[in-house]
This record gives sequence, C-alpha cells and structure tokens, in this order.
Amino acid sequence: MLTKHTYFLFVLAICLALPAVALAARGDGSSKPRAAVADAIPAPATLRAPTIAFQRTIRVTLARIEARHRAEARRRERALRERFASLPGGVSRATLDAIGACESGGDPTAVSADGSYRGKYQFDYGTWESVGGSGDPAAASESEQDYRAALLYERSGSSPWPVCG
Repeated sequence: MLTKHTYFLFVLAICLALPAVALAARGDGSSKPRAAVADAIPAPATLRAPTIAFQRTIRVTLARIEARHRAEARRRERALRERFASLPGGVSRATLDAIGACESGGDPTAVSADGSYRGKYQFDYGTWESVGGSGDPAAASESEQDYRAALLYERSGSSPWPVCG
C-alpha cells in the first residue's frame, strides 16, 4: 500500500534521477556513457541556489517523516506495555523474574540450542498458543511474555518450569 509519504519519495527519486540521466547521455543520441567526467556539462550558476533549496527541502521532509515514524513506534510500544502491564492471577513480579532469570538469563529474545524453546520463559509454540500467544514467543515484547507466563502460572503453577519454577 502506497502512503502519501511513499508516493512523495518515489516522485522525488524520479525527479532526482532524470536530470542525472540527461547529463550522462551523449549529445549525439548514443546510449553509451561519456568516456570521461571532464566531458560532463557543468551546471549553470543560475541553478545552484534552487538546487540547494531543493536539497534542503528533501532533508527537512525526510527528517519529518523519520520523526513521525519514531513517534508512532513509541506510541505502539507504550500501548503494548499498558496492555500487558497488570499481571493476571496470584503470581508476583518477583516470581516471574526468578523464573525468567533461570530459564533464559532474563533475555526475552533467547532461543534454546535446538530452537524448540523461545523467549524469556522458554515457551514452546504449543504452550505459547495455549495462553493466547501467536507467532514466535521470542519476537513478542517482554511485557507480553510476562503476561502470558503469568497466565500459564495461574493455570498450572510452577510445573511448566520444572527446574526453574
């Protein structure tokens, strides 16, 4: 799906590429590139100021787009944290922290050597899905992993983590 910004960047790329192609083309209609850079036609002085202004506009626009994307990413992350902030059941944060530290060293992106167990609490895919997770547990946010582990602890106690529970 093309957004307004993607469309702008596409048009901008074309606007920048066409003059470069025109300058690189030979005057005799040949498609072969010029033999030397010295043959290139220097840009007239009258084009320097508009070119500088255009480049500044590009830099400012790109900076605004990047800032908007960063703000949206922060908003999505904040929404995820708020969604999974409160833990269900009677499990404490200290209990979960202890299990996570034992299972993966507290690393939410940890994957076992054979790839079967994933994330901070070393979920397998079946267990992850049984507590409402989808996709790869190691790719989920840490707060979601904490929430899903609390659901599992509420349902099964420490038995899913026989060594660390």
